[in-house]
Amino acid sequence: MVQTPKTQITLEAFLASPASGTRCELIDGEIVPKVAPKRFHSKTQRALLRILEAWGEEKGEIGVEWAVQLKRNGRDWVPVPDVSFVYAERLPDDLGDQACPVPVDLAVEIISANQTFGIMAEKAVDYIMAGVARVWIVDPTAKTITVFKPNALPVTYRGSRHLTDEHLTHLTLTVRQLFAQAGLLGE
Repeated sequence: MVQTPKTQITLEAFLASPASGTRCELIDGEIVPKVAPKRFHSKTQRALLRILEAWGEEKGEIGVEWAVQLKRNGRDWVPVPDVSFVYAERLPDDLGDQACPVPVDLAVEIISANQTFGIMAEKAVDYIMAGVARVWIVDPTAKTITVFKPNALPVTYRGSRHLTDEHLTHLTLTVRQLFAQAGLLGE
């Protein structure tokens, strides 16, 4: 069987296309749709947004599915984290309605029902290699947050263990707090 090569798209073409305004990512020159979130994912995303807004709305930009322009293996990569944060001083003054032009300080990916931790951990490493300061992989089923940062092993938080981070000054939360706010502790 002869396979037709997939059409490659440039970063500029992707950002100018209607796909960049949807739940699609640019990966290795291809437009890849993100997994459609289900209820637990949605509830977790909303709870994270409320926690991050309470902490960081004055500190910087909090994004919900805000595309980020990065490089992965030397190629343009535009992932769409479920939630992100970038300190205001790192953003250009003339930032318009566009993908985030700098690596974010925090990218949060929430594992959906048909995704695996392994695949998301690979993505977390890609984020770190691309200059993202912190990546949280949130698992609504296991009720965990795994934190990735440069030059360190990932750390998994669960229950009432406090998640604090010197890069995200004064942000503190527990996994129990997150999932209680999401209404998922009994789920």
